[in-house]
Formats: sequence, structure tokens, C-alpha cells
Amino acid sequence: MVLASPAVRSPSRWLPLPVVLVAVFVTTLDFFIANVAIPSIRTDFAAGPAATQLVFGGYGLAYAAGLIISGRLGDLYGARRIFMAGLALFTLASVAAGTAPGILVLIVARVVQGSAAALLAPQVLTLIGALYPGADRARAFGWYGTATGVAGVSGQVVGGLLMAADLGGLGWRAVFLINLPIGVAALLVARIVLPELPASAPAGAGRTLDVPGALLVAGGLAAIVLPLVQGPELGWPLWTWLLLALSAPLLTAFVARQRTRPEPLLDLRVFGEQGFARGLVAVALLFGGSAGLSFVLAVYLQDGLGLGPLSAGMVFTALNAGFFVASLRRGRPVAGALAIVAGLVLVHGAVGAGEPYLIAVALGVVGAGMGLLMSPLISTVLARVRGERAGAAAGVLGTAQETGGVLGGTLTGAVFLAAADRGWTAAAQSALVLLVVFAAIVAVLVFANRQ
Repeated sequence: MVLASPAVRSPSRWLPLPVVLVAVFVTTLDFFIANVAIPSIRTDFAAGPAATQLVFGGYGLAYAAGLIISGRLGDLYGARRIFMAGLALFTLASVAAGTAPGILVLIVARVVQGSAAALLAPQVLTLIGALYPGADRARAFGWYGTATGVAGVSGQVVGGLLMAADLGGLGWRAVFLINLPIGVAALLVARIVLPELPASAPAGAGRTLDVPGALLVAGGLAAIVLPLVQGPELGWPLWTWLLLALSAPLLTAFVARQRTRPEPLLDLRVFGEQGFARGLVAVALLFGGSAGLSFVLAVYLQDGLGLGPLSAGMVFTALNAGFFVASLRRGRPVAGALAIVAGLVLVHGAVGAGEPYLIAVALGVVGAGMGLLMSPLISTVLARVRGERAGAAAGVLGTAQETGGVLGGTLTGAVFLAAADRGWTAAAQSALVLLVVFAAIVAVLVFANRQ
């Protein structure tokens, strides 16, 4: 069945929303859920820190590098078609990750997963923008922000439960294989409820994909993220510095090319939309802080305090509980940003005490702050963008979200591991200082962007 018209205001107009939100949830969850499995993966494959870091970083790197080109693919071939292709590829890559015989295959599968997630993300935002005009759009984007936030804070809990259940003796593999039934069900329902939307790019000569531009932006992002993921573990060899130096000219060349293209991959005018740039930085730091907190506490609770995956996940349920309760009170982003800062300060103190229940209480405060902030921040950033630039905004927002997550997680992890020789407690507290700084900057940006 194809909906007769995206503009029809009937109860059935909401049927596509749960399907696209499921895609948002699982692709965001998979960015975080691997953290809880990393100790077991490292043991099973006898893998070193640099390799296991790529299980986390490879997904985010591919995700971030592919988002802008994926937005253009949706313009060319239709959001529904690319959404379906991305969901199918993500499901297959999840199976490959869950059945990987070694660390190299697992890393490759995670990179493919990230690429598939990149195909999905801009189409979700394009579909929401096209299907829900007017007041419905703000409501739909609010739900999008909620789904993203819930997935971001649920990785530890869901991963811990799956590993503790040890379904069929799968262990950590269940973390990835759970996407098979979810993906198949979502594909079947999507075929029924997702309407066909016309490609937004004009027919004819204009319907071209800027391959050189795509290579420039993907290469530029990879040249930033890959050295930061691998450099700390490998001792910063020469190639990491060369790649970092190469990122600036690659991204500069991409921007220059987009200014002269009649059909650019990225409409640079989107950065002139009200509050968009400040919102992007806030989103990047928010997701970077969330990824960093997830990584640090996943290692600290298991290797530092000796908790199992399930017990560590249960500590994180406080984060989820705080998020759920606070997310019912929308429209309080400044209060949310300040609560995150206060909560992270409390986590720092609780880690010093070494008591899991105190960490849980502090995480509840952090979760409440995220619940108050995340949905209104994302929905405000997107809702202010005019319709013809929604696709560009979606790609840029997703890129900021995932790049921020990778860089934030990597930088926090680097601080954490650099201080590990002083003990797990000192290492965790050092990393938490950086996370407090991230949160404080977010609070300033949210305050400045409140109008």
C-alpha cells in the first residue's frame, strides 16, 4: 500500500513514523552498543587495543564520511528507495558482524554497517520533513530527537542484557545479530506504509552525482577521524600526522568545489540559517560527550570495579530512567544543559568514591539533563531550516552528530587510556574533566541559541 498523499491529515499519516524511527534507533544504538561488548571481543579474538578501537571507530567513521553523499543519493533516486536499500544493507552487515570469524572481518562488517547507517539517516529526515508539514513537523522531529536520545543512552543497558542472556550461547555476537529480526520486520512494514516521494533533483543533466566532491568530503573526514582513532594506541606514527595535515586541504577543496557546482552535494547556504551553526556544534559536543561517557564507564565499571556486563548495564539504567522521566517535560533545553554539567561533576565524585550506586545516582542526573535537552535541541535546529534546504541540513546534522560522537569518544578514550597507568579511578576522573568541559560549552551554545 502507498499512502495517497503525504499531505493528507488523517490518523494514518502517522503510520510511517514508527518505521523510520526504528531505523534511527537501531543505527544510533549500534554506535554505542559495541562498547559493552569490546572486553569480550578483545578476549575472544586476542585483539589489541588499536584493533578493538576500530570496532567502535570504524562504524562511526564510515557513518560520518558517507552522510553528505547519501543525502544527495536521496535527492537523485528518492528517499524511500535509498532508505530501503540502506536498511537491507545494515541488516546484512549486522549478520556479518555477528558471525565474524576474526577481528578483521568484524571491523570490515562494522564499516559496512556504518556506511548503511549513513544511507539511512538523511532519508529519515527527508521523509519526516516531506510527510509532516506545519505543526506536525515539529512534533515528528521531537519524536526523532527522543528516539535518538533513547538509543544514545540505552547502549550499555541493551548490550549488557543481551550478553547476560547469552541467547543460544552467542555471547557478544547477539549484540549485532539482534538487528536481523528487527531489520527484516522493519523492511516488511516499510514496504507497506512508506509512500513514494519524487526525487527532488531535476530530471536531465542536473541529475548527476558529484563523485569528486564525494571523494573529497569522505577523504577529508576520514583523514581527521582515522588518525584520532588509531593514533593514541599506535604511538602516533608519521602517517597519522600526514593524514591530519591532509584533511584541511581536502575539506577546503570540497567547499570550494561546492561553491561552483550548479547541483552541489551540499548547499552551503544552510549554514546561514538561524542558529544552525551553533546548533551543530552543540549537537556534536553532546553526542561526543555521550560517546565518551559510554566508553569510559564501560571500561571502568568492568575492568576497574570488576562488574560483569549485566551489572555494568544496570548502573546505566539510571541514565535511561532519568532520560525517560525528563523527556516528558519538553521545552527546557537550558535547564537540561546545566543538569548535564552538574551530573557529570557528580559522576566525577562518585567515581572517586568507587561506589556503583553513587555513579548510578549521578548518571540519573545526567540522563535527566539529556532528556530535557536532546529532543528540543535537534528539533529546533531542523525546524528552523527552510524546506528546500532540509536535505542539506539533514546530511550536515547527521555528519556533525556522528563525527562528534567518534571524535568525542576517541578524545575521551585517549585521555582515559593515557592516565590508565595511575589506575582506573584516576583515568576515569581525568576523562570526566574533559566531558565536563564539553557539557559546559554545550550549555553556553544552547543559551545563546535559545531564541
